[in-house]
Amino acid sequence: MSHKILEGKTGLVFGVANKRSIAWAIAKAWANAGARLIFNYQGERIKENVEELVSEFGADTPLYPCDVSKDEEIDSFFDKVKAHGDTVDLLLHSVAYAPKEALEGEFLATSREAFKVAHDISAYSLLGLARATAPLMKNGGSIVAMTYYGSEKVIPHYNVMGVAKASLEATARYLANDLGPKKIRVNCISAGPVQTLAARGIAGFTSMLKHYEAHAPLRRSCDPAELGATGVFLASEGAASITGQVLYVDGGYQIMGM
Repeated sequence: MSHKILEGKTGLVFGVANKRSIAWAIAKAWANAGARLIFNYQGERIKENVEELVSEFGADTPLYPCDVSKDEEIDSFFDKVKAHGDTVDLLLHSVAYAPKEALEGEFLATSREAFKVAHDISAYSLLGLARATAPLMKNGGSIVAMTYYGSEKVIPHYNVMGVAKASLEATARYLANDLGPKKIRVNCISAGPVQTLAARGIAGFTSMLKHYEAHAPLRRSCDPAELGATGVFLASEGAASITGQVLYVDGGYQIMGM
């Protein structure tokens, strides 16, 4: 594959929080492959951090606020995107959140509010962003969302986030069906445990990493650069016939029964 396989493509990146973010690993890989990127940030608290990161691509790299739980902010973000051109080719959804207390103890204790928040931000946001992006994907496109194995098997302490990720994956499948006639593909990458800010909020995360090292066929989880390479593949013509799928980048852990 050409080093600049995404040359001339425009991508929207949602979910960069810091240099450890999976979204950042994929954004760097997309940029290295030639894509021009536009970023969001959620809240003034992380703006400066994201601003510093994206400046690697040039001081004029577009960066706009967007709280994905608010339709008006999604609308405002896409109004700004349109000022940079009328076509978008790629969308990365790497957005997930559940209140910290919902990622501890028993799933049974999940409050109604925590359940609603987790599904709104982690799953519905994919639908909201896809709906806003689709009219700009005039030549077709690729939407990539990040998920995790806790969507299909019980992972201790992952709790409501596992249920929300199951919703995210189902949302991706239904979107793939709706958007397929427009040549827009929708896929998920299911990453193994990676040391990110979000992951550190899950009780027992270090034990999870060690479990992968002991039981995954490759005796490890995955590296952020490998997730970036998978993101480039899904964004490229090499994946032109792949949609509605979950690709596991987890050292093979998903195949194991024991």
